[in-house]
This record gives sequence, C-alpha cells and structure tokens, in this order.
Amino acid sequence: MNDEQANGRQSESLAPADRADAATATTVVLSYAPATERVATALSAESYRTYLCRTRRGPVAVGDEFEEFVSCGCGTTRDITLRVEDTVDGAVVTNETRFVFEPRDERGG
Repeated sequence: MNDEQANGRQSESLAPADRADAATATTVVLSYAPATERVATALSAESYRTYLCRTRRGPVAVGDEFEEFVSCGCGTTRDITLRVEDTVDGAVVTNETRFVFEPRDERGG
C-alpha cells in the first residue's frame, strides 16, 4: 500500500475544497476607493471589465488588493485600489467572470 492509498480517505475529504478553489469564479465582488462618481463610471465600462479579466486572470482570494488606475478622460488617469470582497462559485478569474463593483469608504480607517 502506498502513501496515496493509505491517505485516500484524507485526500477525498480535501478534494471538494480544492476543486472549489480551482473552479471559475462566476462573479467577483470588488470594492473600490476612492469612491467617486467618475471612478464608478470608469469601472462600469465594458472595456475595463475586459481589461480586468485579462490582467487578473487566475486565482484570487477575499482580501486581495490591486493597485489600478482608471481613465478620467483627456489623457488623465486616477489611481484606485480594488479589494476582493467576495467570490461566487470558485476563486479563479477567467474571461467568463463577471465583476460587481461596490464603493468603499476609506475615511473610517
């Protein structure tokens, strides 16, 4: 009997969690700061969602933060911080993942 056979029961108990982590996230909820109307408008653009699918492809976890920027028009940009607040059905971002953006108030600490 090899180690895998001896530990078969333990491996089976870990497998569902491993599969869930490797599953495609159908939705990722991201909070953003600063929470301004201009930032919200930029995040709602389909081109920005496509950009995130490409640049953040792979596993994410609640609490992960990403330093990004959004276009403010006329060649100006605004730095923002996106934080993963929740994932649905898995934790891997793919081209099929939908993003939901929620404003985050940074003044409270």
